[in-house]
Parts: sequence; structure tokens; C-alpha cells
Amino acid sequence: MFSEADKIQIKEKGISIDKVEREIERFKKGFPHVQITAHASIENGIFKLTKEETVLYQGLYDHAEVDAMKFVPASGAATRMFKSLYGFLEKFDGSNESISEIKREEKKIGKFFSDIDEFAFFHELNQAVIKSLNLSIDQAKKELKHKEIIKLLLEPEGLGYEKKPKGLLTFHAYENGERTAAEEHIHEGLAYAEKGNKVRLHFTVSPEHMEDFQKHVAEAIDQLSTGVEIKVDYSTQKSETDTIASTLEYEPFRDSANKLLFRPAGHGALLRNLNELTADIIFIKNIDNVVPDALKPETIKFKKVLAGVLLSYQKRAFQLLDQFDFGTNIFEEGEQLLMEMGIKGFSKNDIPHLLNRPIRVCGMVKNEGEPGGGPFWVKNGAIESLQIVESAQVNKADSEQYRIFKKGTHFNPVDLVCGVKNYKGEKFDLTTYRDEEAGFISEKSYNGKKLLAMELPGLWNGGMAHWNTIFVEVPLVTFNPVKTVTDLLKAEHR
Repeated sequence: MFSEADKIQIKEKGISIDKVEREIERFKKGFPHVQITAHASIENGIFKLTKEETVLYQGLYDHAEVDAMKFVPASGAATRMFKSLYGFLEKFDGSNESISEIKREEKKIGKFFSDIDEFAFFHELNQAVIKSLNLSIDQAKKELKHKEIIKLLLEPEGLGYEKKPKGLLTFHAYENGERTAAEEHIHEGLAYAEKGNKVRLHFTVSPEHMEDFQKHVAEAIDQLSTGVEIKVDYSTQKSETDTIASTLEYEPFRDSANKLLFRPAGHGALLRNLNELTADIIFIKNIDNVVPDALKPETIKFKKVLAGVLLSYQKRAFQLLDQFDFGTNIFEEGEQLLMEMGIKGFSKNDIPHLLNRPIRVCGMVKNEGEPGGGPFWVKNGAIESLQIVESAQVNKADSEQYRIFKKGTHFNPVDLVCGVKNYKGEKFDLTTYRDEEAGFISEKSYNGKKLLAMELPGLWNGGMAHWNTIFVEVPLVTFNPVKTVTDLLKAEHR
């Protein structure tokens, strides 16, 4: 299947021939669907904390002497944020009639231009428009130079947003200036990840963005006078986690130079990055889910609450495992604890092994129609466990599976607190707790040719399938992602 040149290319990526051959076979047979048995709900797998419990868990974390870290996946350009703007560039012919028709059909375009002065990046964009067109944005709109405005937002001669990562986009405006998403994560981290007068953050960044990202974050930190040490580390998605692309006939896909095409394997590849971190507690949150300072208190509060829940359950598990090492019978207490951590159907002999696993506490919000994964009970062999399930993992052709999936009441906002050390203080090898059968195959294109692409088991679903899991309901106000540029016009981001 592979030429000598192919073998050299594969070796240079740090990948084995065997791995590539397994991936080609996987394209042929696909990934199995998960077997969901019920949606997780407040009565069945999701904790809804009382006010007293909220205070208790927050205090538990506040007073704990632990090494904490915030992990922020921040790879990739923000291109998808501007899909509606690219559509406008294709449709607008420069006339009043055209702009009116597009605004009627595309509400986001209408919103973008009518409220453009409400964006945090407006001042910077306005300066770029004045420099390029010798007009203000208001004047440029009157002269129907809408295309020029968008191009100056997206292209390098202006703000260059189409090639920048989301972390470097200006999200929020304050009286004393603006902040990017990366800066908001620093401010947020100072509020809940500070332990021992130190804050640790880790960003995963694409290689092409690394230099700009590091420079921007260093400058932002230099402007702060907190008296707290802010330590920021970075990593890139590892080349050896890339997966080969396949033709629709399940042959290795080749580019115009006849070289094999490899693609990044989705956020599941970041499990390797997470696995290299050594903190006691690791907070995980997406780069685009931040809010201005006025709305931060609830987010900060519930981050601490989730961390307190983790410490509480971790302490119980560690105590039982210590007792087991001394020959104490822990089976009754262990059974109860495992059921609270979302596991059913295990045997008595499995209890010590199941207790000694990484723990994740996941915030869940009520489902308001956002696309993405949700909390479900999943059966795998004899074991039934709480899992985050993406829609692509569900067999929608099975009426019963689809019925269960549609009954889901909650959504996964990627709000996790993770315990990655065992009861002896040793780091777990997180790659051994992944479900290799929980990947994805999707149809993509490359230079106009269709191909099949493979993603590794997602970081917070299949990548954590064999962790002990606690789901906790958190307020919807803690979830404010920016998926499109007009999301920045929502009240939560103004």
C-alpha cells in the first residue's frame, strides 16, 4: 500500500506504518454507535446542589492547599466565526437593493452592520477603515462600501481576523480598554485558579499562531499588577496524533504531489497535551466561553464549587483505597461511592480497580438548543456509566435510541474540573482511560476532492470514557460561547 517515499513521510511525522494501516481499516468498518440507556437528568445522574451545598463545596476548595491549573484548548483559526460575512462578500453587488435584500434574508448580516459600533473591536476597525478609505465606518456604509469594511476586518491589510485564533480576537470593551478572549481567561484564572499566590494556565495553540499568542499574553500579563505570579505554558497539537485521510473507496488520500494527506484528529488529540500536565486539579474550559467582568462572579463561584465537589469525592475514594491496601473490607462503601460517580453493573471484585481512576466533575446546563454533546447513561458490556455523548455517536436510525437522545434535558458546555492523580499522588496515564471505539468519521474535501477524515475520541467524551464522572447542574449564565461574530453582540458580551 505504501511506497518508500510514503514510509519516509510517515516516519517523519512520528507515526508507525501499523497505525496508518489500522486507520485505513477503521475507515472501512467505521466506529460503533454508543448504546444509550437513558438521558441523565436531575433525578437520574445529575446533581442539583442546594444553596448550603454550594457554600460548602466552594469553601472546601477555597481552603484546600492544592496545585491548580487552567487548561484552555485554543488551537485553530477563527474562520468559522465569519461564515455569514463570507456569504455576504459573495452575494453583495454594491447596490442599495442588494444590501436591503441580503439584510432581509440574513438577519446576522443586518445585525452586524446595524450594531457594528457595539463590537469591542469597533474602534480598531474604524481606524483601519479611515486609514484605507479615508472614511469612517458610518461614511463607508452610506457609500455602500460594505465589502471594504468586511475585508478590512478579515484580511491582513486590516485586522486580519480570518487568520487569527479566537484567543487573539477582541471580545470585550471596558472603560480602560479592550480585552481579547485570551486576556479574559487570564483574568478569570486569577479569580479561581490562584493557589499559593500563583496562577498556572496552559493554552494549546497552533504552531503558526504560537509566536503571536505568546507575545500577546506576555504583554497582557505585564500590564497587570496583581502581586500574584502568573505562569503560562503552551503546547501544540502533536503531529503524531494526526490521522490519515482516506478516499471514498478507502484508499490513502493523496495530494497533487502524490503525498499522503494527514489531518489534525480533532480535540481528542489534546488528550496527549493534557496527559503531560501535573497539577492536582485541572480546570478545562474552551477559549470562546468567557464573559466580561460584570458577569464573572457566577462563573467563578461555580468553578470553585465544581472543584470542591471533586476534592470531596476524591478524598472519599483515596481513603477507601488506602484502607484496601491495609486489608480493610471497603466493598459496601466502595459500591455506594461508585454509584454516586456514575457507574452501575460492576462486580464486587471490580470495586478497587474502578475507584482508582481519574475523576472528572462536569458542569451541565439546561439544554437551550445548542448543538453538541449531552449527558447520558451508556451501556458497555455489563457496565453502565455516565458519559458525555455527541449526536454523531448515536444511531438515529434506531427509533428507541433516537427517542432517548431527544429526551436529553442538559447540555455539555465544556466546563470540567479534573483530578488526574491517584491515591498515592502518582499521575495517571490518561491515554489508558480512553475508549478507542468512540471516534468519528466525517466527509470533508481537499482542493475540491471529497475525502474521509477521522477524529480521535473527543477529549471530554470518548477520551474520558473510563474516568469516574460526576455531573453537576450549573447556571446557564456560566455558558456564553462565541460561535459566530454576532454572538459578541449578545447582552452577555457587551
